[in-house]
Amino acid sequence: MLLKIKNLKSIIKLNQYVLICLTFLVTQGVFAQIIIEEDETVEVQKDTVDNSQSRRIDGVVAVVGDYIILDSDIDNTILQLKAQGASMEGVTRCQLFGKLLEDKLYAHQAIQDSIIVSDAEIRSAVDYQLQQFLDQSGKTMEELIAFYNKEDEKSFRDEMFEINKSNKLASEMQRKIIDEVEVTPEEVRQFFSKIPEDERPTFGTELKVSQIVIEPEVSEENKQKVIDQLKQFKADILENGASFRSKVVLYTDDKESIKTGGLYTLYRKKPRMVKEFRDVAFSLQEGEISEPFESEFGYHIIYLEKIRGQEFDVRHILLIPEVSQDAITEAKTKIETIRQRIVDGDISFAEAAKEFSDEKETKSEGGFLINPATQDYNFELTRMDPELYGQIQELKDDEVSLILTDRGRTGNVKFKIMMVSDRIDEHVADFSRDYLKIKELALNEKRFKVIEDWQDEKIMETYIKINGDYRDCEFSSNWLKK
Repeated sequence: MLLKIKNLKSIIKLNQYVLICLTFLVTQGVFAQIIIEEDETVEVQKDTVDNSQSRRIDGVVAVVGDYIILDSDIDNTILQLKAQGASMEGVTRCQLFGKLLEDKLYAHQAIQDSIIVSDAEIRSAVDYQLQQFLDQSGKTMEELIAFYNKEDEKSFRDEMFEINKSNKLASEMQRKIIDEVEVTPEEVRQFFSKIPEDERPTFGTELKVSQIVIEPEVSEENKQKVIDQLKQFKADILENGASFRSKVVLYTDDKESIKTGGLYTLYRKKPRMVKEFRDVAFSLQEGEISEPFESEFGYHIIYLEKIRGQEFDVRHILLIPEVSQDAITEAKTKIETIRQRIVDGDISFAEAAKEFSDEKETKSEGGFLINPATQDYNFELTRMDPELYGQIQELKDDEVSLILTDRGRTGNVKFKIMMVSDRIDEHVADFSRDYLKIKELALNEKRFKVIEDWQDEKIMETYIKINGDYRDCEFSSNWLKK
């Protein structure tokens, strides 16, 4: 059983590692992948050797459904990994090739299952990637096109579009396969009971982390300034034909969205953004721009670009009101007073969090942070976010930290105090105490089995051809249909 668990973990780790690497390739360089037409015939080039030097001639090494994989796809993956200083120890060319086969199978099946991805979102991603290419290389567009041996900018963009779309289809297909996989308490119990006592996993030191956050208040005057600015943006777009996307690039405080021109795809059945954002977005008609509205992040306007069934393509501009120095000073004085009251024993940390904290997510929980990986209060030290670990590593149990200065979601300064409690030393897995972690292991094993069964089925249904030396790879899946 331990061997099975170790194998599962190593496979998952390898797949995640390779997926990250392949995703990185899309943002750093272009490797040749195309969709072939149904009638197209492809000539496979084999390796050739001259008298002076061995070199690999690019050719088609595999066909999966409507997709092909070139030898250069694998070469470029390896080169990019080495360029980034990644260790290739234990990762073989055959394993990378196997991961590419999986991705193309996912993408091909996504098309068969009529999974739709937003072309607007893909185009925005391509625009961002091209800009990244230019910024990082210092080249002009013409130099970049020549460097990647492309005919012109259009062919370059078209190829990048297909790569991005293929990757997006693959990720959506994977999500669909495991989306509804769940484990019952009985399945978790059976999973745990099959692990011999001397082979049960060991979990590192755990503790609970709580915090109280005080944020400076924004004046009504500064709030009105950003509201008026957003109204001006809307008027300029509607009355003068200005570009909403250009306004995003020039003005939005949601810096992460600049790369997509402020574009987000919302799903009615899968809440993604905060409630205020969703409520406004779903109330708009296609082509309509909202009035300014407030969320916990700041003030927004939304442009509803496209409705596709249950999917809404929206662009938004976020403006964050500035806070005054007086408000910052007042907030710091307030948290200093709160900390002193806790240290003096006038009020408990949990009571102070419920009464004074400005952080909605933790306020009602007495300041306790929720571990996003396990959805409980316990954090394992070895898996803790480095930033969080840095803030609490010197704290003893039930000790109140000094005042920390941080940045809130809006980017404005905030102040907080922290405390750790309920420390549990490293220990062998216990079913009652570690149920959620054991449940996650059981769920991962079940997901892996579902994916494995899905692959076995779809491989037999899909046209797959593997050429040359790659037929000698030892695949974990039956790609050769033996």
